[in-house]
Amino acid sequence: MADQSTTALQARRREPAGSRSARRLRRAGDVPGIVYGGGEDPVTFAVGARELRRVLADAGALLELQLEGDEGTPVVLKELARHPVSGEALHIDLLRVRLDQPIQAPVAIELIGVDHAVGTREGGILEQPLREVTVEALPTEIPDSIKYDVSAMKVNDTITLAVLEAPPGVTIVTDPETVLATITPPRLRVEAEIETETEVVGEGEAAEAEAAGAEGAAGGGEGGAGQAAPEGESSGGGQQASE
Repeated sequence: MADQSTTALQARRREPAGSRSARRLRRAGDVPGIVYGGGEDPVTFAVGARELRRVLADAGALLELQLEGDEGTPVVLKELARHPVSGEALHIDLLRVRLDQPIQAPVAIELIGVDHAVGTREGGILEQPLREVTVEALPTEIPDSIKYDVSAMKVNDTITLAVLEAPPGVTIVTDPETVLATITPPRLRVEAEIETETEVVGEGEAAEAEAAGAEGAAGGGEGGAGQAAPEGESSGGGQQASE
């Protein structure tokens, strides 16, 4: 369960405006946002970029949005737009939720025991193509992350989401056949094997070329000897005629 003491997000209301106003907010160190859902009208707000980074780093899936003059509202992060180069937050969307109704939310997957895995100790490389999973649960029951111990994985092993065990009251929605992690053979060994095969093929081709060249040279020598005799006979015949 997320730590509820660190989820309060302090923000202030703002009037809906265009992109020019949003740029001014960002230059001032704020991030524009909007909260909607829950049968209420959407509300636009602004939150300090530093405050937003702190809350997102420390909080779980459930946040409490505290607008000036209002009581805290339970919300979840719906979307966070970031700058493609700097990674700075550009805009945040929050969704109001009811604490007595289950919701779906993304949860991070944390692999433990990577450095001690059998495959990585043998030089293999662990790859994790999936970093988060979608779960369904009450807002207060959504975990910060789901952990899995990969220390028993060997080279060429592949695991799927089917190995994950969700906490009580939490259901994993993502397809269980989705690949979670795999350990590939050491790349240096693979590259060395490829280089060895290439060298063997290259040596074979060179030997064939050398043999073909030798046969061609031998054929040329025989042809030259066969032509020398007629020339000698012709020269000799000319000398006899001169005598």
